[in-house]
Amino acid sequence: MLLVLIFAAALWGLGLAMGVSRRARRAVLAALYLAVLLAQLLLPEGHPLRAATGGAPEPWLLLGGFALLAALYGRAIGWLRAHARPQETQMPQTSPRTGPFADGELERYARHIVLRELGGPGQRKLREARVLVIGAGGLGSPALLYLATSGVGTIGVIDDDVVDATNLQRQVLHREEDIGTPKVFSAVRAMAARNPFITLKPYHRELTPEIAGELFADYDLVLDGTDNFDTRYLVNRSAVAAGIPLVSGALSQWEGQISVFDPAAGAPCYQCIFPQAPAPELAPSCAAAGVLGPLPGVIGTMMAVEAVKVLSGAGEALRGRMLIYDALYGETRVIAISRREDCPVCDR
Repeated sequence: MLLVLIFAAALWGLGLAMGVSRRARRAVLAALYLAVLLAQLLLPEGHPLRAATGGAPEPWLLLGGFALLAALYGRAIGWLRAHARPQETQMPQTSPRTGPFADGELERYARHIVLRELGGPGQRKLREARVLVIGAGGLGSPALLYLATSGVGTIGVIDDDVVDATNLQRQVLHREEDIGTPKVFSAVRAMAARNPFITLKPYHRELTPEIAGELFADYDLVLDGTDNFDTRYLVNRSAVAAGIPLVSGALSQWEGQISVFDPAAGAPCYQCIFPQAPAPELAPSCAAAGVLGPLPGVIGTMMAVEAVKVLSGAGEALRGRMLIYDALYGETRVIAISRREDCPVCDR
């Protein structure tokens, strides 16, 4: 039994050193535990494998029971932490103001207002805008911060994850003391500390097809900062159905890409460019392949820039174009992208 525990500790340490998420490491240990327990229950007495792993199932059943109790205790503590300070983590669900700017707002946004392309009218458009951000992780963190400080009037953020120690290398919204807290509440806390003049709406849940349509209908624009293709395709379908622009970013190791998908304005949708998800080995997750810490900041900030341009009408957004940034060699290139006639999402 001791050998198995040592092996489990070695697996945990190796996963930690390689940057594997805590959830994945727990899954590996759970699989190891189940394999050992099955060996104890199914193999006959005296079998070498059963003898090498403890010789009896009772100690393993006790260990599993203690682990289950510890997991339930941790869940309870996390729930209490998330709900103990609702006034601190959630802002009033009110509509953005449409009247004159409040005292302090003109001074706060002065550097925006003096920009010829933005000015007071553009700042007012930002104040009246409603933006939904999918994911409060690597891309969502800088995007949310700059949307908030830019004065976007209503910002929603949806994410079902909690802050983990491995997030802190790149997810600048969250702090050490936020570990175990739902990311949406940590995000709202950080944004509220920087701008008290905006409305923040946290949704601590998974984005599903059942809620996506109704949720997207409440917003003017959506930013997708997720890291899996199933959610990206769902976000794209929902944005097209709602007729709102989608600012999408993606990361891989040293490289990032960003585009504005907006079929309502003649631009392609996400599925026009990526008809189907690549094989997992061709598009590994950040946990598997790694990612440069500052890279999400670069791409996430660019996503906020594109959102500000789309909402205010300033400049030329990345509709029909994709910007690709190579951090390793300091190169940026822009490629043209176009709608696909047989796209099942936007060619209707």
